[in-house]
Amino acid sequence: MALPSFNRTARPSQPPAARRAWRLAPAMLAAALAATLPATSPARPPQVQAVQGERGPLRMVTLTAGLEFPWSLAFLPDGRMLVTERPGRLRVVGRDGVVDPRRVEGLPRVAVVGQGGLLDVALHPQFAANRWIYLSLASGDADGVGTEVVRGRLVEQAGRLMLEDVGSVFRMAPRSTRGQHFGSRLVFDAKGFLYITLGDRGEMQRAQRMDDHAGSVVRLHDDGRVPADNPFVKVAGARPEKFTVGNRNMQGAAIHPVTGELWTHEHGPQGGDELNVMRAGRNYGWPIITYGANYGIGTRIGEGTARAGMEQPLMHWTPSIAPSGMAFYSGSAFPAWKGHLLVGALRGQALHRLELDGEKVVHEERLLQGVARIRDVRVGPDGLVYLLTDERAGRLLRLEPGPR
Repeated sequence: MALPSFNRTARPSQPPAARRAWRLAPAMLAAALAATLPATSPARPPQVQAVQGERGPLRMVTLTAGLEFPWSLAFLPDGRMLVTERPGRLRVVGRDGVVDPRRVEGLPRVAVVGQGGLLDVALHPQFAANRWIYLSLASGDADGVGTEVVRGRLVEQAGRLMLEDVGSVFRMAPRSTRGQHFGSRLVFDAKGFLYITLGDRGEMQRAQRMDDHAGSVVRLHDDGRVPADNPFVKVAGARPEKFTVGNRNMQGAAIHPVTGELWTHEHGPQGGDELNVMRAGRNYGWPIITYGANYGIGTRIGEGTARAGMEQPLMHWTPSIAPSGMAFYSGSAFPAWKGHLLVGALRGQALHRLELDGEKVVHEERLLQGVARIRDVRVGPDGLVYLLTDERAGRLLRLEPGPR
């Protein structure tokens, strides 16, 4: 099966094999492209904007701009940040916002198709000792495109960062010719298990299939082995990696700081974006139940909003905010936010602060409305909040307490 022609730069006159190689540009091609881009280091001090929040004044600091559709970030022990760019580059950003013009070397091939590309990045819980980092990406072959997770050791030589011992930890199956709903958040829990969120790849019925990874959370050991206590290990015909069933497209995931459980949010269709707690073996309903509706025509999908044996969301957003990126706040810079959940919004172009009472959302504040499409949300080791904007010249923003 030929790969879909999502990459508009492929030349029609090329034979299919050549076009496929172009779409699956290896890291060396990404490096060549990166060399033609201007350096993204800020030419002047960071821009600062005052923001008034319900719990007090804030400052929004633009640390840097010019990142090409940044998708995720992770903090290194020395305070530098790793930032993924969807077209296939892994960048290093200093604590001052200065971007190293040299990308991290040694990445595997990335399929830049539709919503796919280089997506999430996460550090191993024992990164300081083993140097493992994990990347989720779209990869492709003759059968199509799918989400893949790789890991490699991050090493530094002569001031340059590169990946060594790169290998695949997980490869989604079956593949697809579609270019949407890759999911792709990576989260480690306190026991060291790796959770991978996966979308339905735009083929909704796949989310209810037990022999299909699509539309589920996958749970693995850090090296890709399947835990013996995964809920479907002994279910005939089921993929043993699966932890949940019936999810649409989860682009936000975080471990609750008290319960240790995985919380996610997912995109709904024309409404019905959901916030959920992921529990072993549970069915979250898509596409049998949903609070969303068919695009354009607004007709009902499936059976309605409820069915016995299927989970109800903790909350849903209708109309859709298109959530992406999520973090529980547990720092000290914003004591009034302790335990709150921060959710980025693409369509909604805002940062949502959710106050919780257990698993109930009791209040919602929408901050930074209209600033940009928020792709990722992270709490830094300094207790400040870091955001990535989904733009061709994407920004790295930092939220700080404002003067009182």
